[in-house]
Amino acid sequence: MFCGAGGSSAGARLAGAEIVRGIDAWDLATVTFKDNFANAVVETRELGPFSRPAADMREGEIDLLLASPECTNHSPAKGSRRRSEKSRQTSHYVATFAKMLWPRWIVLENVVQLRDWRGYASLTKELKKLGYHMRPQVLNAADFGVPQTRRRLFVICDRDREPESVKPRSRKRRPAESVIDLEGGWPSRPLYAEGRAQATIERAERAMASLGKRAPFLIVYYGSDGAGGWQSLDRPLRTLTTLDRFGLVTWDGREPMLRMLQVDELRRAMGFPNTHSFDYGTRRDRIKLLGNGVAPPVMKAIVETLAHP
Repeated sequence: MFCGAGGSSAGARLAGAEIVRGIDAWDLATVTFKDNFANAVVETRELGPFSRPAADMREGEIDLLLASPECTNHSPAKGSRRRSEKSRQTSHYVATFAKMLWPRWIVLENVVQLRDWRGYASLTKELKKLGYHMRPQVLNAADFGVPQTRRRLFVICDRDREPESVKPRSRKRRPAESVIDLEGGWPSRPLYAEGRAQATIERAERAMASLGKRAPFLIVYYGSDGAGGWQSLDRPLRTLTTLDRFGLVTWDGREPMLRMLQVDELRRAMGFPNTHSFDYGTRRDRIKLLGNGVAPPVMKAIVETLAHP
């Protein structure tokens, strides 16, 4: 459910699962999903309070239900504009599908702020009423070999027993530089090019004052964590969102040059396999697909823990 480009499914497949279905309202998400899961039945439809599984699906047909309901109304990245309660209710549709399909396992993924939503308690109550044992767990993708700091809530459900805690798989966190093409030949422009926003220049100058000249670094747009609008390359990338927010500054002699990170770099920063394609839509569309995604190595660890506790 809410399959997006298939991050959760990619992780589950790496853990040995067979991916048989995918549902999403965005046609670019479903065509991307189908491109990567050719044998799966993929539906493009918006789920609502009265939505039901496809007519050809039967109780007990699937073992695992993966769901990533809409998160923009819980996330601080959405800004101050509030959307309707209707969109927040998408999480409840998971219980509806679970009641009709009766999978052994459910994994619901969302931003950590889902726990603060007034409907969270009723959602977990619904799932418990269906007989599921639950373990809500906040996991950081950086602890699973992903070169990105990405904290997400996973509500892990098992109908037969208490789910085991999912343990980190990587002691050493991978830095952003491990997935960035520093010599990739991508087009870049001088940092001090005419028309460059003053805020961008100020971010870069704060980084240069800290790191010194000639050191590459990232400018981070749309941040609100007080980190100065930049980060070094020797630590994990800050959270990838649906916006184009990372600009790489490198040096051509004494001149700083700036370019935005490319889709392939962001795909690697999410931990997607190299074979996972993002061939449809504009650059902005593909960044949105990635920013809405689940880091596959995290889901791989979750499914492995469920299947082999």
